[in-house]
Amino acid sequence: MKLFLTTLFFIQFLAAMPCQAEDVVLNGAKLQATIIDVRTPEEFAAGHIPGAVNIPVDRIESGIASIKGLGKDKQILLYCRSGRRSAIAKEILEKQGFRKIHDGGGMENFAKTLKVCSVQTC
Repeated sequence: MKLFLTTLFFIQFLAAMPCQAEDVVLNGAKLQATIIDVRTPEEFAAGHIPGAVNIPVDRIESGIASIKGLGKDKQILLYCRSGRRSAIAKEILEKQGFRKIHDGGGMENFAKTLKVCSVQTC
């Protein structure tokens, strides 16, 4: 229950953010995090969490290098539609040595509370 409430609070916080990677709140702590959407480019274009960068799960291993300044000690938040792909991406990144990865799960469960960025607003 605590995890659910923390996640819900986190998503509501993201809804107020402009479309760029920013400080986020996770488990009550403010931290600088890079938000990565591991869905397909088509899913991302249809709507995404403000500030998210799109790197599909099948390209996460090589695509993570495209984010400037993202060291293995930086905070990363992953999400997808249902949570399956973000869990896979987390495993891949952990094997590459990334240590501060948070699996945000899926947008599907929070569709009513999420503010998504469409192509027109980002």
